[in-house]
Amino acid sequence: MSSTSKQQVVFLPANKTVLVTRGTTVLQAVRMAGLSLPVRCDGRAACLMCKVQVEQPQAGQQDGLSDPGETECRKLGLHDERTLRLGCQARIVGPAVIHLPEDRLKQAIRRQLQQQDDDLSDW
Repeated sequence: MSSTSKQQVVFLPANKTVLVTRGTTVLQAVRMAGLSLPVRCDGRAACLMCKVQVEQPQAGQQDGLSDPGETECRKLGLHDERTLRLGCQARIVGPAVIHLPEDRLKQAIRRQLQQQDDDLSDW
C-alpha cells in the first residue's frame, strides 16, 4: 500500500465519513470532515483539549492510528491502553472509527433542556 493512500475515517456521533491521506492527524481529519474538535495549543499537545476515543477493532485488527509517541504517552499517561488519544498527535494509518467529544455549547443546552424537563415533571 502506498504511503499516500487514502484512508477512511468515521467520526461518531456525527456519523461523518471522510477519506484522508495516510499520515494525516486526527485533528486535521476532523477539520476536513467539517467538524470541530476543541484545541487551544494549535496542535502542540499542550492543552489536552483534543482528546478523542478510538473505537477498538475486532481481535487481530489495527485501530487505524499511529502508535502513540513519547509526548502523547507522557501527557495522557498511556501504557497499553490506546482508546484515548490526542487528536493533534495521533495520525491516521488505516481505516478508523473515532468518537468525538460532545460540543460544549450543545452539552450545556442539552443539560439545560433536561433540567427544564425534570422541573416540569415535578408539577
